[in-house]
Amino acid sequence: MNFNVAIVGRPNVGKSRLFNRLAGKRISIVHDMPGVTRDVITRDLDDGYTLMDTGGMGLLEGMSDTPGKIVNAVEGQIDFSIDAADLVLFVVDGREGLMALDKQMAERLRRSEKRVMLIVNKVDTETTAINDKEFYRYGFGEPHLVSAEHGRGISTLRKAILKLRDDVAGPPIKEEDDGKKVLKVCFIGRPNVGKSSLSNCLVQSDRFIVSDVPGTTRDSIEMPFVWKSKRGEDWHFMLTDTAGIRKQTKLNSSVEYFSRVRSLDAIRGVDVVFMVIDAKEGPTNQDKAIAGEATKANKPVVIVVNKWDLALEAWEKEEIDGFETEKEFREAFEKGIQRELFFVPGSPIRFVSAKEGIDVEKILLSARQLNKRQNRRIPTGRLNNKLYKMAERLPAPKRDGKRFRIYYAVHTGNYPYRFKIFCNQAKKLDDSYRRFLLKGLVQEFELDGCPMVFDLVNKTNPYVREED
Repeated sequence: MNFNVAIVGRPNVGKSRLFNRLAGKRISIVHDMPGVTRDVITRDLDDGYTLMDTGGMGLLEGMSDTPGKIVNAVEGQIDFSIDAADLVLFVVDGREGLMALDKQMAERLRRSEKRVMLIVNKVDTETTAINDKEFYRYGFGEPHLVSAEHGRGISTLRKAILKLRDDVAGPPIKEEDDGKKVLKVCFIGRPNVGKSSLSNCLVQSDRFIVSDVPGTTRDSIEMPFVWKSKRGEDWHFMLTDTAGIRKQTKLNSSVEYFSRVRSLDAIRGVDVVFMVIDAKEGPTNQDKAIAGEATKANKPVVIVVNKWDLALEAWEKEEIDGFETEKEFREAFEKGIQRELFFVPGSPIRFVSAKEGIDVEKILLSARQLNKRQNRRIPTGRLNNKLYKMAERLPAPKRDGKRFRIYYAVHTGNYPYRFKIFCNQAKKLDDSYRRFLLKGLVQEFELDGCPMVFDLVNKTNPYVREED
């Protein structure tokens, strides 16, 4: 993409709704409450340009639930988007007419010397009462009358954007596939464990708003980046920073509900998940629930213990007893994580500090290794031999007087690993025995951290006498 379009305007004029309409899908959270959008949300469109959604310009503390320290950060993100833009879509509310804050922002945009299209939103019908002549006073030419909610005027706006794109940058050139694998990753975790700080470390900029206020991030934000490894290799990634996932019982608003939904959707759309845990607190019940979401989505997980510098500081001050060396402390911490997150066996554990930039490359290295590990072929003979030996050593427990029995298995897919297993009674495989089989296959084929799926097929074996 070589043409950037930023959507700006004061709070609650419909910027996010317009962003979603132009993108053709629901990406930004839309809500009547001002200040919902905070970070700059970007999306590369099939139309051949990058679209950016921004927070409300001129948002004042007290206008919403956004604290003052975050308000200032939002303004900085808006400045970033304007600086990066080839075209600015300046959105105003057609029903409210000229507002003092709109005039201030118009002056701000004129000083930027950027190309600006004035978008008069909320013109829902031809009979919507507006005074379109007053909008010429902004000095941005003929305004575009649209209704982002109902789609009115959007087709004409798209054509105008594409025409300007072609005039300025020329039609987009279709790039040839250079064979470089772009690995999709995302950070998940509770609020305020450092996901946005880690994201900034990886992209090596202040692209994401960081604050000690829990719940600062609301949307799931995508960002492509290239990491130059210590060996001089270019590693290509698409990073998604997500909102902190709260318990459903602790969601206080529809905004928090949709933030949670976006975060869970992000998990399903990536190759590898970075599960962030606060080193000061260790794994909590909510951490277990969040890691469980990644497991349900069959995604490989890298467990990232952030703020490790603070944990070490507490140990050095003897606030944590029972460990003679840092190595002992780290190993005990690892065992605690493995015990609590037993359902993600073999997941690599990385101890990092976003604040100090400690060992962040190891996170990416683990993701690459996990992704590569998922591409092996499992020989049918060796697979069945391992399953038979495990069943012989530890038969499945009886349920309703009958025992689960495997007849034959075959490897059918990768990402995640899928095994079709022909058995006597698919519904008799309980969770504990499933985990026993999975752990055995992980050890046999060196598939640490790789999710696996059993597709069970009921089949009668005439050579096996079923137990009563």
